Amino acid sequence: MIKRPTKSDLRRELEQQMADYLKQGGQITSVEQGASGLANGAYNKHQFSIGQPKQTRTAVPEVLVAIDSRRKKVPPAPQKTRQRTPRQQVIYDDFGEPLRVVWIDN
Repeated sequence: MIKRPTKSDLRRELEQQMADYLKQGGQITSVEQGASGLANGAYNKHQFSIGQPKQTRTAVPEVLVAIDSRRKKVPPAPQKTRQRTPRQQVIYDDFGEPLRVVWIDN
């Protein structure tokens, strides 16, 4: 079984990597609190496309009405009725000892 590293192991490893980075001449720059990585405060608006222009979608109310009307025409499934089966009931005496078993219809 592979042992997962604990938080303290991960923390120690991260501190070691930062120390190695600083020994090699790397610098850590501080960033102001609340600064964003977004360009001009906006998300990347360039979306992946295969070369075709973006198509606009138009609602087709006639088709939607036809689909809804077909849905309403489907009759509900009949409810299944369970047939009641007799069950056993144990008759006890005054001392809690079983006397006999009786079948009861519900």
